[in-house]
Amino acid sequence: MCFLCFSGEAKNLPSYPGPNKMRDCYCTVNLDQEEVFRTKIVEKSLCPFYGEDFYCEIPRSFRHLSFYIFDRDVFRRDSIIGKVAIRKEDLQKYHNRDTWFQLQHVDADSEVQGQVHLELRLSEVITDTGVVCHKLATRVVECQGLPIVNGQCDPYATVTLAGPLRQVAPSAGPGWAGPKPCSYSKKSHFDFEEEDVDKLEIRVDLWNASNLKFGDEFLGELRIPLKVLRQSGSHKAWYFLQPRDNGGKSLKPDDLGSLRLNVVYTEDHVFSSDYYSPLRELLLKSADVEPVSASAAHILGEVCREKQEAAVPLARLFLHAGRVVAFVSAIASAEVQRTQDPNTIFRGNSLTSKCIDETMKLAGMHYLHVTLRPAIEEICQSHKSCEIDPVKLKDGENLENNMENLRQYVDHIFHAITTSGVSCPTVMCDIFFSLREAAAKRFKDEPDVRYTAVSSFIFLRFFAPAILSPNLFQLTPHHTDPQTSRTLTLISKTIQTLGSLSKSKSASFKESYMATFYEFFNEQKYADAVKNFLDLISSSGRRDPKSVEQPLLLKEGFMIKRAQGRKRFGMKNFKKRWFRLTNHEFTYQKSKGDPPLCSIPIENILAVERLEEESFKMKNMFQVVQPERALYIQANNCVEAKDWIDILTKVSQCNQKRLSVFHPSAYLNGHWLCCRASSDTAAGCTPCTGGLPASIQLDIDGDRETQRIYCLFHTHMARLEQMQEACGSKSVYDGPEQEEYSTFVIDDPRETYKTLKQVIAGVGALEQEHAQYRRDKFKKTKYGSQEHPIGDKSFQSYVRQQPETSAHSI
Repeated sequence: MCFLCFSGEAKNLPSYPGPNKMRDCYCTVNLDQEEVFRTKIVEKSLCPFYGEDFYCEIPRSFRHLSFYIFDRDVFRRDSIIGKVAIRKEDLQKYHNRDTWFQLQHVDADSEVQGQVHLELRLSEVITDTGVVCHKLATRVVECQGLPIVNGQCDPYATVTLAGPLRQVAPSAGPGWAGPKPCSYSKKSHFDFEEEDVDKLEIRVDLWNASNLKFGDEFLGELRIPLKVLRQSGSHKAWYFLQPRDNGGKSLKPDDLGSLRLNVVYTEDHVFSSDYYSPLRELLLKSADVEPVSASAAHILGEVCREKQEAAVPLARLFLHAGRVVAFVSAIASAEVQRTQDPNTIFRGNSLTSKCIDETMKLAGMHYLHVTLRPAIEEICQSHKSCEIDPVKLKDGENLENNMENLRQYVDHIFHAITTSGVSCPTVMCDIFFSLREAAAKRFKDEPDVRYTAVSSFIFLRFFAPAILSPNLFQLTPHHTDPQTSRTLTLISKTIQTLGSLSKSKSASFKESYMATFYEFFNEQKYADAVKNFLDLISSSGRRDPKSVEQPLLLKEGFMIKRAQGRKRFGMKNFKKRWFRLTNHEFTYQKSKGDPPLCSIPIENILAVERLEEESFKMKNMFQVVQPERALYIQANNCVEAKDWIDILTKVSQCNQKRLSVFHPSAYLNGHWLCCRASSDTAAGCTPCTGGLPASIQLDIDGDRETQRIYCLFHTHMARLEQMQEACGSKSVYDGPEQEEYSTFVIDDPRETYKTLKQVIAGVGALEQEHAQYRRDKFKKTKYGSQEHPIGDKSFQSYVRQQPETSAHSI
């Protein structure tokens, strides 16, 4: 499994060649050349700050993680300023630390990607004059992963036999259709003398046939010395395409500016569940350990430098096991006991606050959407001016009118939040109840602390950030424009202050104009509404009523679908459609807001699976299987495809007629491409994937999260051992903590030491299993296979790390 997270900024970009000199720039994140994320546009700046966190699970292999800086052009195609490309094997060097990278020029050589399956055969022939010479046959079998150039790819190959003093004319072949695995059976034959074998090389160049006046585009090349044929007369292997040797241009490294990146990249192998049982059981019993600071989960939070990296897998694991409320209640109670000032309760970035943040993100996303989306969409569409800073007012704007517009928006969102208590997920309500009780018990003389303990999460960490950046919470499909973004910032500040119930409202704002605006909301009815809402979502034993009848919008966006053949006659062509998924139905229409062209009830979805690329020679396709037919859909990229598959699988998981087998390829020309069965109703030939279970507690892979926790423990083994020493120090001397141990919370040294010993033993056992897995994999690996083509630097790096006795395995 692979995970990726990034954020960044650029500086010293080249100025625009015009009187303005400023640029409107955005950044894209790409796996090789496939875009998977795009930042907002920062206008009129040569040092744009993005600061956006993008987190995803990477669903495929890749060679480079690339970041492109584009300059938006309203009238023409956006232009590329430069890029940063980090090789997959180098990602660990930059893991979780800010690094400035020089932007590089983008040209044909910098964009080389894909791999080629090549076959060489050397044979002896006798000429008519009786002379023995060698004949070399070169065959380009197929290609994979070639780039798309201007929306298409029509590749062809040229094969050249080259040496130090001569070059034989190249042999060109016809083009292939589309950016797909390409068959190419034409052979090129060359005759040469035996003494030339060690001096010659075969060069294969890939080109994209273009109708443009600039000529065909270069896609990459291979250079293979003929001495690979010395031991046997044939050679067949996969190769990564490489840039031309002379492709680089001599440019100063600082010509294009630089990009600051903080990339978090992890890659793990997940074993079957029984391997993780000891460590998982040790973690899950953390809620019952007395004191909780001596538990394995709390220890993880102590040894990790950033609480966030410990909290994410812990919250997911405890959610999966149905134990998150008990665990969060235990660590929250311990944190409250250590808190001296009720005004700072849960305000720090502690393990408790980070675990609750992650739980709300997982369990509360649908609740967030149904509560905020209608109001956010209205704000984005109506586009009313709401600027209340007198310094920023534009010509013609009226301050009083703007204040009234903003007040109406705040009222709308405030009402939506404070009347949504009945829809708050049960798991969040149970956590809020435990926070409220712990705070009220600790600070008995502070009547409002039972409210502020809950509001610091639901308002400060849940609703306010979603209002501020709706695209990060999937409330809007794209970044909002600068004016709307400013409006949402003002609303978020006001809602955050309303929810905080602080006694001095005006003092909450640094800006005088915000304090003036807040006078609108000094009425008691606002404080009463907040308290009633907080009472409702933190009540003991509360359970959700029957599910709301109104459909909840889960996901929407443009994709390409193939006609389903519902009409007896007609072309089964591909068309771009706006897809919309609710908890009731899956529909598509011509454009957003149009009436549906097709509606599939959720109960009619029998399976959601990937579709093999060979079916239509198109990437990122999946299928939604219905009783009579399958709907074939192409997503924009691999991350989008995974998101759609996951959420469609989740909402249909409980359907009684779900299939256990499916066809991974399409039914074309009278048969299924995968199993060749001729009947279009033939049973599937491949078991369905497990998908995501319907309930949020099971919507998580517990083994994967335990593997992540193991990696964190393994990474911080030195800290674990240091914590063991701290336990011994406190136990023996029973005096003030030594300075180097003061960062650890150790309430019971004896119990903590016992747990640490179990953790270290569990981590050591898993490390042995991983080491054995790596050795076994290394022995079975063939360099030059499709999985590890020649030129795979990550594999070569791995080979160099192996002991010399293993080198013969390659």
